Amino acid sequence: MAVAPVTYGASTRPPRGDYSEARDDYTCDQHWEHYTADEHALYSRLFARQVKQAPGQACEEFLDALQELGAADHIPRFESISESLQRATGWEVVAVPGLIPEHAFFSLLAHRRFPVTVWVRSPAEFDYIVEPDVFHDLYGHVPLLFNPVFADYMQAFGRGGLKAQGLKALEYLARLYWYTVEFGLITTARGLRVYGAGVLSSVGETQYALTSTKPQRLAFDLKRVLRTPYKIDDYQSAYFVVESFDQLFADTAPDFSPLYTEVSDQPALPIDTTLQGEKSYPPNAGAAASA
Repeated sequence: MAVAPVTYGASTRPPRGDYSEARDDYTCDQHWEHYTADEHALYSRLFARQVKQAPGQACEEFLDALQELGAADHIPRFESISESLQRATGWEVVAVPGLIPEHAFFSLLAHRRFPVTVWVRSPAEFDYIVEPDVFHDLYGHVPLLFNPVFADYMQAFGRGGLKAQGLKALEYLARLYWYTVEFGLITTARGLRVYGAGVLSSVGETQYALTSTKPQRLAFDLKRVLRTPYKIDDYQSAYFVVESFDQLFADTAPDFSPLYTEVSDQPALPIDTTLQGEKSYPPNAGAAASA
């Protein structure tokens, strides 16, 4: 998950991070000079592992922007990335101590400011981490902010979140975030590719999402997504596939208010449910196809 409110899947325990220097909007200074050599080395190892597997698995828009994160031998300075990001799409990355409240999260996105956690996971968390750290946020989320359409989608999501708070509809918006920003797949002429940060930053789930026969891969349908819960403690049982980022933006651009009312009158759908006539996608051919 991104730096996001607890609604989006964090545990209910107090969030990690030092909040003593957080401003009213929950941003803080990165304090790049405080990172240790071991933390830079851990980031570099994580980056090298993920980059090695990204070709043929990550979407082209993600691959095209990876270079914008700079040299992979150290944790980047946020201000350097923001300079490039501002020129490309008008976004910037801002430091936050860790998970932040919903209103602060949505407000930052609505103003084209993406919150990135400052702390680094421990070596024991190399393969799996419950809460987002600086690697997850930078590697998983920031590259797609260089894509104009996806960048606009993220801003629209922030604006929608601010409105959803007043409608008591955050549960539904959380599902949209989960199945797109975190665990979204996109179809291409060369097969399915990953664009969700939760998958991109996980070696195991990247293979699983694209080649395993176990999960469903369903065509993106907004109402369907809003009715589908998710799980946070294992690989997903269902993924939703978009045809393009243009489709994602267009399908989520309308006012959700009437849809929230409609969906609230309908039961949630079990994760492994398949509706009649629903389009699904086969896994990519690969060595892990039977996993």
